[in-house]
Amino acid sequence: MPGLSGAAALAALFAPVAGRAVLGLAVSGGGDSLALMLLAARWARALATPPRLIVYTLDHRLRPEAAAEAAFVVETAAGLGLAARALRWPGAKPASGVQAAARAARYRLIGAAMQADGAELLLTAHHRDDQAETVLMRLAHGSGLEGLRGMARFADVEGVPVFRPLLEVAPAELRALVEAAGLIPVRDPSNFDRHYERVRWREALPGLAALGLDAARLAQFAGRAGEADAALEQWAANSLAELVAVDALGAAQLPAARFAALPRAVGVKLLSRVLALAGGGQRPRALGPVERLATRLAAGAPLAAVTVLGTRISQRGGTLWFVREAGRGAGSPAVLPPAATLFWDRRFRITNHSSGAFEVRMAREFSRQAAERLVGARIVSPASAIRSAPLVSGAGGEVLALGTYRLSESVAIEMASSA
Repeated sequence: MPGLSGAAALAALFAPVAGRAVLGLAVSGGGDSLALMLLAARWARALATPPRLIVYTLDHRLRPEAAAEAAFVVETAAGLGLAARALRWPGAKPASGVQAAARAARYRLIGAAMQADGAELLLTAHHRDDQAETVLMRLAHGSGLEGLRGMARFADVEGVPVFRPLLEVAPAELRALVEAAGLIPVRDPSNFDRHYERVRWREALPGLAALGLDAARLAQFAGRAGEADAALEQWAANSLAELVAVDALGAAQLPAARFAALPRAVGVKLLSRVLALAGGGQRPRALGPVERLATRLAAGAPLAAVTVLGTRISQRGGTLWFVREAGRGAGSPAVLPPAATLFWDRRFRITNHSSGAFEVRMAREFSRQAAERLVGARIVSPASAIRSAPLVSGAGGEVLALGTYRLSESVAIEMASSA
């Protein structure tokens, strides 16, 4: 495969991660991941100062052959001069949702190993057909543009930073590369089990290709959807900066009429951002709840209070208020040690500048009058904003801060989104 593994092609594939010190490779032993390992090894050998490459393979302990497959990966990696670690998923396995649980375990275990090794990114072997399958699945599930752009080259997966260098490469090229190297890939039966949705879409691809909707066309569509989505994201970001104000208690305000004037697609994205900002960073698994809320708000009729994704939305005059639901999240008090920083409820960044420990909890019992006496200012936020704000106390119980209202120089507190 001189076209794929030539010096120029290799440099282009891995250019986004050139200069990294340590990179991880996720290798199952299947043909695609073996090809990734071969290509990465050839790329590194051609560099004057190559990164350290570490191969991670996982025995999920779901099949008796898996241990031997992991050993095969380690041996093959060693033959290429690469370090390799075989990991195991211990403990009992779930009776249902095995693939999802295995995926979460895989990234959790690899992520921990990467942290120990100092690896900055995990390279995976997702290719053009994987991208096509992803787009089809998301289209069938009713995804918006954000989903239809498919997999991104860089992503955070289960807390692990991932880079996918092969997204534009056809799997036939990868298979030919592995065959030319004399390697025999392992065969995972789950990749052929029609019980799984992805397998069914994989089987449908040839029929779609015969109609002109092949993997290359779907990948092209994903790229164009990504470009359109990026434009909408920028519009939503600009609207957030222009229209949304966040007060000292973390409550967000948005002019109802200005929101109603936005195009629907922009409004939905803006709402997602505001809900994440005010509600503790919860992200919707599906667009439905956010779209329904956008429809209600765009209609312009007065809004009775509703809760979406942990955020209480209410209307006062022409202003929409978004407030963290006080009954959720950050339930137990957190201890903030001296000279430490706490990312509290995914909304506030709190730093202890003293020599003693602080306690941080939601100010659930505070009334408006008590809060105003404490901070010495009038508070116009909904009462639920007070009850869901962080209350920082010293060792003697003295209140040091409520929201970003500071009563002592020993504490620094700010909205995490503006940090």
